[in-house]
Amino acid sequence: MNKGDLINEIAEKAQMNKVDAKKALEACLESIEQALANDDKVQLIGFGTFSVVEKPERTGINPQTKEKITIAARKTVKFKPAVDLGK
Repeated sequence: MNKGDLINEIAEKAQMNKVDAKKALEACLESIEQALANDDKVQLIGFGTFSVVEKPERTGINPQTKEKITIAARKTVKFKPAVDLGK
């Protein structure tokens, strides 16, 4: 399912037009993105939790040259699904 398919599903299930469904989806995604940018956790009961985790600096290997390289520390988004998601 892609974004367009999701918009169509939202429009159908919420009995709204596709323009309003697209606005609702984009507002939801923007709100999640802003919360994560502020290092907040987004918990949707019954769906899952989005959070930001810090990955430490580590050593890796360039597969072409076999040379050791340092991979910088970074922040990434983690999603932990709810126990009953997909049942």
